[in-house]
Amino acid sequence: MNGSTRPAALPPLTGGKLVLATLAVALATFMNVLDSSIANVAIPTIAGNLGVSVDEGTWVITLFAAANAIAIPLTGWLTQRVGQIKLFVWAILLFVFSSWLCGIAPNLPVLLAARILQGAVAGPLIPLSQAILLGSYPREKSSHALALWAMTATVGPIAGPALGGWITDSYSWSWIFYINIPVGIFAAGVTWAIYRTRETPTKRLPIDKVGLISLIAWVGSLQIMLDKGKDLDWFNSPVIIALTVFASISFVFFVIWELTEKNPIIDVKLFGGRNFLGGTIAISVAYAVFFSNLVLLPQWMQEYLNYRSVDAGLATAPLGIFAVILAPVMAKVMPKSDARVLATLAFLGFAGVFFMRSHYTTGVDTWTLVLPTLLQGIPTALFFVPLTAIILSGLAADRIPAAAGLSNFVRVFAGAVGTSLAATGWNDRTIMHHARLAEQTSVNNPAFTSALDAVQSSLGGSTSQAMAFFENSLNTQAAMLGLNDIFWLSAVIFVVIIPLIWVTKPDKASAAAAAGAGGH
Repeated sequence: MNGSTRPAALPPLTGGKLVLATLAVALATFMNVLDSSIANVAIPTIAGNLGVSVDEGTWVITLFAAANAIAIPLTGWLTQRVGQIKLFVWAILLFVFSSWLCGIAPNLPVLLAARILQGAVAGPLIPLSQAILLGSYPREKSSHALALWAMTATVGPIAGPALGGWITDSYSWSWIFYINIPVGIFAAGVTWAIYRTRETPTKRLPIDKVGLISLIAWVGSLQIMLDKGKDLDWFNSPVIIALTVFASISFVFFVIWELTEKNPIIDVKLFGGRNFLGGTIAISVAYAVFFSNLVLLPQWMQEYLNYRSVDAGLATAPLGIFAVILAPVMAKVMPKSDARVLATLAFLGFAGVFFMRSHYTTGVDTWTLVLPTLLQGIPTALFFVPLTAIILSGLAADRIPAAAGLSNFVRVFAGAVGTSLAATGWNDRTIMHHARLAEQTSVNNPAFTSALDAVQSSLGGSTSQAMAFFENSLNTQAAMLGLNDIFWLSAVIFVVIIPLIWVTKPDKASAAAAAGAGGH
């Protein structure tokens, strides 16, 4: 939910002050976006250093996203309570503090607690950075402000994996969090120095305490259920059954309460609009698939292809190249185009990229890995702005902040859920492929026994060594086939959700305006 807008009496910033202010606000955005991707390539290292499985290491990403999602709808209420500038500066400083806690974490529970805090305080940073930037530029230059913001938000996914990999390999994974400290202190200091006299008016508003508690209850229990499901053998575990029942009851109670509450924390009635409903489901499902694959790809490269963290990061970094190049083009094309056509092209582009990946082999070369990632930047540039325009088009101006906040909440939480489901799906498909391949490794299979003899003679070792070699090859092949299944399913999902775009009927003029108001 975007914060209050700048009072009309305050003039736009000019000259060096505007440049410095834009840099400070952009750095806060960059720091936040960077942190959602920088940990992706470090997960295997973090898991190894803390003595936990890679699946448990993935909670570092999913719990951050879940906490972030819960905090987003609170932004509007907090802005009106404490003021836009104070909230933004405090959010940056608390983000810095939680980053330090992440860096010094001696074990996984402490790291997860710090990541939950970090995700929660990061909630206001994205919507407030947009609102503050828009308030710093003349109204006629608002598209320039949003283009600068979008480029900053897009550079994060380019820099994140490569920077995270280099830091992890060269120093320690703790430094992927410590790097936020100087950046955040600079951004907070400059923002306060320039904007403290431009604070927005505040007023005491009631907060929907019951709605907030029930939101935390169902989001938290659902995320824990998804993250712990595999370890506890899913619904054979009474813990998982209890979490599922609790999440379901909490969710139903939350929806009923929000429909009847005078000042709801989330305006669920927005889902009554076809543009909002279709657009939000489409962007959320798409983002869940998009983000979960960004997490799994570097993990697979490090675990099974023996890539170093930095190399896995560099191989996934090209995603943002076309996204940055095409961002200003999109700003010009968007007002003259049907947002539904652009979003459809984006989904078809994503489907093509994931279909390319579904043909990977264990001997895949670097260029074959990098090419789909590079091409993925094209649909990424076509992805957010048209769908945001669809979601917000046709809404009254006073409902746009609530709608932007709610759609962002659903999208970010979908990213966390999608990552948990994709990791579980990859594991299940890997086990299935392993069992099928293992059926061939029988002493009654002449092809296998002759291959075993050949390996044994080439290695000059015992039968047990040759069998160990085969087992390792079998694990690698099974993981590859399992991941290919995830890629193929991802491509299918992008095609299947295209009709959601076409149930909407956005007005072209209001769609372009809404995209400017809502941002990412």
